Amino acid sequence: MDWHLAVFEVIDMRSFSNLWFWIALAVMWSTTSHWVLGVPFDMVARAKRHGGQAAVDLEDLARINANRILFIAHEAGLWILALACFLLTGLMVLGFFYDVEFAQAVFLLAFPMSLIALMSVRTALRIRNDANAGEALWRRLAIHRVLTQLMGMISIFVTALWGMYQNLSIGALGG
Repeated sequence: MDWHLAVFEVIDMRSFSNLWFWIALAVMWSTTSHWVLGVPFDMVARAKRHGGQAAVDLEDLARINANRILFIAHEAGLWILALACFLLTGLMVLGFFYDVEFAQAVFLLAFPMSLIALMSVRTALRIRNDANAGEALWRRLAIHRVLTQLMGMISIFVTALWGMYQNLSIGALGG
């Protein structure tokens, strides 16, 4: 067998061997960790550094987005939760029981983001109930960002392990 045939058997256009999947994964987590509750994290750094109007803008934007998230959760939260559970369960069954690689890839993207959504609702509730402002708000947003980044690292690690397993097992089976 020629070496280039072996390489092209392992690297094809399936989900886990597709470069666009990995780019989408990286962009998704990068964007998610930058926009904390809909607030760009550079605003938090600017508010810490300069205070004044930057801090007021941050508090206003955090309050608006927290209230928006909580409104959506209150009005349609049960329906969103039911639909998300249905879709995630369907993806999990298709992906891991029926071995549909595309469903596995979408599940490994969507499941951690659903956990981030739940964490965002919890953080928004804490912001509204504790009337966070100033240093307390900055700390709460920073904690949310660190937890998001931690979840992103775990998600990328698990996805990379599963993707390598899929690529090697399918490459070893010959297609």
